[in-house]
Amino acid sequence: MATSKEYLAFILDQLSDVEGITHRQMMGEYIIYMNDKIAAYLCDDRLLVKPVPSAVQLMPNATYEPPYNGAKDMVLVDNVDDRAFLKELFEAIYPELLAPKKRK
Repeated sequence: MATSKEYLAFILDQLSDVEGITHRQMMGEYIIYMNDKIAAYLCDDRLLVKPVPSAVQLMPNATYEPPYNGAKDMVLVDNVDDRAFLKELFEAIYPELLAPKKRK
């Protein structure tokens, strides 16, 4: 099942207070970027963030799930209705995200 455009719109609205949020569609799912760094995936109407230490600290009881078969587990964000929490989460994880690789 692919992520619905309605769920994408909802998540983007919830993240509208976070600077630098963009997205890209990939095979029916979406990658959420923050200032050109990959911050999260939207897969099957689920928001999954990279399991960096700050995400684990903010969500110590979170579930870990792969975004798709064969992928590494990510942290499932089940508190997507809380706009303030999402802003805090994304601002906390940003310094720990990998910089994009330079293309040749």
